[in-house]
Amino acid sequence: MSQAEVLRMKPPLVPLATLIGRELRNEKVEKPFVKYGQAALAKKGEDYFLVKPDCQRIPGNPATSFSVFAIFDGHNGISAAIFAKENLLSNVLSAIPQGISREEWLQALPRALVAGFVKTDIEFQQRGETSGTTVTFVVIDGWTVTVASVGDSRCILDTQGGIVSLLTVDHRLEENAEERERVTASGGEVGRLNVFGGNEVGPLRCWPGGLCLSRSIGDTDVGEFIVPIPHVKQVKLSNAGGRLIIASDGIWDALSSDMAAKSCRGLPADLGAKMVVKEALRSRGLKDDTTCLVVDIIPSDQPVLPSTPRKKQNMLSSILFRKKSLNFTNKTTNKLSAIGVVEELFEEGSAVLAERLGKDFPTNANSGIFRCAVCQVDQPPAEGLTLSSGPFFSHGSKRWEGPFLCTNCRKKKDAMEGKRPSRPTVVA
Repeated sequence: MSQAEVLRMKPPLVPLATLIGRELRNEKVEKPFVKYGQAALAKKGEDYFLVKPDCQRIPGNPATSFSVFAIFDGHNGISAAIFAKENLLSNVLSAIPQGISREEWLQALPRALVAGFVKTDIEFQQRGETSGTTVTFVVIDGWTVTVASVGDSRCILDTQGGIVSLLTVDHRLEENAEERERVTASGGEVGRLNVFGGNEVGPLRCWPGGLCLSRSIGDTDVGEFIVPIPHVKQVKLSNAGGRLIIASDGIWDALSSDMAAKSCRGLPADLGAKMVVKEALRSRGLKDDTTCLVVDIIPSDQPVLPSTPRKKQNMLSSILFRKKSLNFTNKTTNKLSAIGVVEELFEEGSAVLAERLGKDFPTNANSGIFRCAVCQVDQPPAEGLTLSSGPFFSHGSKRWEGPFLCTNCRKKKDAMEGKRPSRPTVVA
């Protein structure tokens, strides 16, 4: 079967409103249980994780509950990982409008994740510290799973039938040609480490700084072409549920996605996480911090996620779930997904802020006060950049066609696009 034939077989994308409407009309479809486990072995002590199973969209209303799980793999110190762990969730939630329905909340979440990641990066860089961190940030609301990531930590989904799909994109320069092109177009240099005699060794790195990643939070000492804008993917599981494995690169450098999923099938989440770490240690030894979260999304009438023996993948499965390279186009078209198992609702990986924030952030022109789409600070429009501002902010720049940005966030946007160098103002 050719790839073109497979693509024609893909199911049409189902609007989120339609899916949620189906849930509301079907009394038998109840909110799933979420069970989780965590395991880790430290080499450098720079991995951190976040587990928040009891969040609420409306405080005090348990019917609006959702869960958050995240991995933060720090480098060059621990301060960026700790800061992101403590501040990222609140920054994301602050970018979601209040008083909206669950459907609207889920639709607003991908954009809010972009704003929250960028805001967290700006706030950390203002501290003047030079460490950085990868982030894999997972929000589970009912059967809907939304994943945002920068760096090379990873989240995979294991569903009925032994089908494993990747919900993140690795931002390693060695493996991601689109990111290499973006970094060089923005003014960075990509190359290997030069040693005595002119020999090049090791993985591809970004210079200045020598970072192997093209996206992260922090890294003040590296150029602004290392951006905090996350790849975001949103999927909806069937009521058969599924298992998420969220882990730092200490796991993925030792195990493939299939190996990690297979190593913990049939085990409860807490033992599953321990088994994944054990298998990574057995395969490669302890060469890096190794942290793993296993999260089971389980039908409410089942005490544990049912164990399904792995089926031999046919050509269709292999094509549907092969690792995809990042494509900077809007993925709100038909998706490669397990037919009848996962509905892919949204995917976007562009590093261009204007494409990720859109053009329809609400503003109140009558009050004379505008709210920055990134940092959520209110200020007069004369102090920032609006849809009608025109190209006044840098010579030769294109007119900004996004929502209102305050002065600091506008400078950050320009710097990330290579239009001007950016040195963050250190806040004492």
